[in-house]
Amino acid sequence: MTITKDELYSKLKKFFGFDSFKGNQEEIITHLLEGNDAFVLMPTGGGKSLCYQLPALCLPGCAIVISPLIALMKNQVDALREFVHTEDSAHIAHFLNSSLNKTQIQQVRADLLEGRTKLLYVAPESLTKEENIAMLKSIKISFYAIDEAHCISEWGHDFRPEYRRINETVNKIGKAPIIALTATATPKVQSDIQKNLGMTGAKVFKSSFNRPNLYYEIRDKSDAKREIIKFIKENKGKSGIIYCLSRKKVEELAELLNVNGIKARPYHAGLDAATRAANQDDFLMERADVIVATIAFGMGIDKPDVRFVIHYDVPKSLEGYYQETGRAGRDGGEGKCITFYNHKDIQKLEKFMQGKPLSEQEIGKQLLLDVVSYAESNQCRRKILLNYFGEDYPEDNCGCCDNCLYPKEQFDGQQQMMYVMDLILSLQENFKTEHLADILAGVSNSVIKSYNHHKHPLFGIGKDSDPRFWAAVIRQGLVLHLLDKDIDKYGLINITDKGMEFHSHPYPIMLTKQRTFTECDDDDDDSPMVRPKPGAGGGDPILLAILKQVRLDLARKLNLPPWVIFADPSLEDMSILYPVTLEELHHCSGVGEGKARKFGKEFIKVIERYVEENDILRPDDIMVRNVANKSTNKIFIIQSIDRKMPFEDICKAKDMDMSELLDEIESIVSSGTRINIDYYIHRAVDPDDMDEIYTYFKEEAHSDSIDEAMRDLGNDFDEIEVRLVRIKFISEIGN
Repeated sequence: MTITKDELYSKLKKFFGFDSFKGNQEEIITHLLEGNDAFVLMPTGGGKSLCYQLPALCLPGCAIVISPLIALMKNQVDALREFVHTEDSAHIAHFLNSSLNKTQIQQVRADLLEGRTKLLYVAPESLTKEENIAMLKSIKISFYAIDEAHCISEWGHDFRPEYRRINETVNKIGKAPIIALTATATPKVQSDIQKNLGMTGAKVFKSSFNRPNLYYEIRDKSDAKREIIKFIKENKGKSGIIYCLSRKKVEELAELLNVNGIKARPYHAGLDAATRAANQDDFLMERADVIVATIAFGMGIDKPDVRFVIHYDVPKSLEGYYQETGRAGRDGGEGKCITFYNHKDIQKLEKFMQGKPLSEQEIGKQLLLDVVSYAESNQCRRKILLNYFGEDYPEDNCGCCDNCLYPKEQFDGQQQMMYVMDLILSLQENFKTEHLADILAGVSNSVIKSYNHHKHPLFGIGKDSDPRFWAAVIRQGLVLHLLDKDIDKYGLINITDKGMEFHSHPYPIMLTKQRTFTECDDDDDDSPMVRPKPGAGGGDPILLAILKQVRLDLARKLNLPPWVIFADPSLEDMSILYPVTLEELHHCSGVGEGKARKFGKEFIKVIERYVEENDILRPDDIMVRNVANKSTNKIFIIQSIDRKMPFEDICKAKDMDMSELLDEIESIVSSGTRINIDYYIHRAVDPDDMDEIYTYFKEEAHSDSIDEAMRDLGNDFDEIEVRLVRIKFISEIGN
């Protein structure tokens, strides 16, 4: 179809309200309008959807848009109906997938057959159904758009087997121009997509993968939860996405954020559709600042002002990482991309691959090795990332990643690179990075021995360095184009022409030392806050003395034993953490909300004045309020006591002994919650004994110590009785 430039701009303004195109959108659209196939590589936020939406509105017939996500289809259809103000705007775009009922499907079919629909979004599974093929055969199709085209390739980060049948189905329905679009595709994936769709002759429109506004950083995953909370609180009011690999971790992290005053919502496939939709809407409408999600969230989500994307778990591939981080800063504004990394996450992902077909395992392992290389590298992250997608970044320092802003130590790697090349040239066949690194480092494992490489002259020539060092040298050789990796052969390393020149005439090359990461597993750490234990000292002795005097004055004023107000460990915590708000005071040992409200104001006033007068630099680390592992037990216990349930029955219900139950109840009352256990004490403790123990704690006890109480009271009382009365006393007097 011939359409003038003026007409095209007129329709752009009429339908979408834009005065100009972005990047190479105009060239792509004109190419498609002329009836040609197109392969579009455009980063997230580049405006891919306009490349097929505008031509669909200009051409006769209906464009078939094949898309993998139901939520994405609905979003795009709703947005189109909003944009396009015509009499037929309610019928101009439809989607066809498993979420529709029979009546809705009939409406879609009617609009299609009447020629009112210009875009039909369809899932690949729905496209291949015989009744849909028959229906689509009977209408005029303007073109096919394959969105998220990387799903076609086994080497892509989100491979969908049903995508491989698209070409076969299109041939059944009837040929028309094809536009394939993706935000991420390595040269290998690009070639795979084109072959599968039978469009090897298509013109490729490749925008730069560089997103200059995005900041990339890899952090050691030693204390991730606290770092995330601290980061979000420092970026108050900004929208962000946190990605986790498991549904369980999504829910745990969302709960932890909410407990710490951050408005967060979980999103994963295990939630029912209504909850998922509500949580997504809360994020889009800014009723929540953070969405914690599995990778299912974000494809095509139209939120341009996401200011940070955090990977709590390391991603499975660099393609996935690039697409997920690409959801930050789509408006060109600030976009911080922070990933937490440790080796245990990699081991977990490798375990997930077990049981899959061998070819799939090989691909998965290679993609994972690329992630490891990226994470552990000290080179410019932007340079590595663009190189992965076949694009060179001309600068040595991007000024917008952790490695460029905080450069690591460098060394002249001429000799090390020569060792790598000598080894490659001496072997009869090519090998992967890890095999070459093991030979140079002198690692004698079963694979090395199977090739007799433990007898190779270069075996162990670099044994002073570990295999990770040699892997880093090889990785940097790839970025410098001295070495090349054959993706078709699962990552075998060979030498490039440029590398052969270097080998013939060596020259100094500056390489960076590899980065080391801890082996800790943040998932196993129930308490993300590390600080001195209560009673362990290490606090400010002057402040501690002042706080004890404040406590004594308040105790005399209220006619209470000092320890009832705050125990010594609580004051020690205050002298370490310098809390200056009631919220911060809650994080001190034994200080719950009730106690903080009742006694805390005087203490934080004194601490604030002390901090100011002495120019105290308060701890930078944010105090994390944890979701207690036994919180469900505590709730059950409080509710059971309210219902006057015998303690023996509570023990039986929660599979604990009496001492464990009293531990829980003591924890509840010491943090400031008031409970009434009179109904049980009247049964378990003699009234006279109860009065004597109660009087002891009120008038004689110097602390809440049970050992001291048992010593002072003598052998006439059972420890359980003393603990019960102490609970009653603290609850009534302190809370």
